[in-house]
Amino acid sequence: MQENENNQEQSLNQTSPESTENATPEARITELEAALEEAKAAVLYTRAEAENIRRRSLEDIDKARKFALEKFSGELLAVKDSLDAALAVDNATLDSYKNGVELTAKQLLSVFEKFNIAEINPAGEKFDPNKHQAISAVDSDQEPNTVVSVLQKGYTLNERVLRPALVMVAKAK
Repeated sequence: MQENENNQEQSLNQTSPESTENATPEARITELEAALEEAKAAVLYTRAEAENIRRRSLEDIDKARKFALEKFSGELLAVKDSLDAALAVDNATLDSYKNGVELTAKQLLSVFEKFNIAEINPAGEKFDPNKHQAISAVDSDQEPNTVVSVLQKGYTLNERVLRPALVMVAKAK
């Protein structure tokens, strides 16, 4: 592209007023036609280059979408392997299952922390409709609109709500 710009500058320099004073009109027309052809070629080259950049960018975006979850998925495979190993045990006791589930839960929590997935457990907090979904209001000694119980924890991803916490709130007396 730099070469085309240099060629255009040279052709413009060749068509300076000093060179046109001595040239015939036919020669001047020929020079201008050559400069015009060079300019057309430069425009076509620039258009083609822009189209190639646009196409490559779209391909990169498509690949990013396809493989965005690759790292997260790889981390979750370890959790799946732990669950499969627990199911493969023949002579398991209730305590061994409990220990295995606790270890697997810790492993899953580690994956969540690594990918900025945070738990919303608002027991005792003031009801926030941005983070909580109230299922019902119940009589309670707590202040009105306070979360009395959490039926299902919520989760955020990089501080954006993935799933609101399902809660029961205290109603006004």
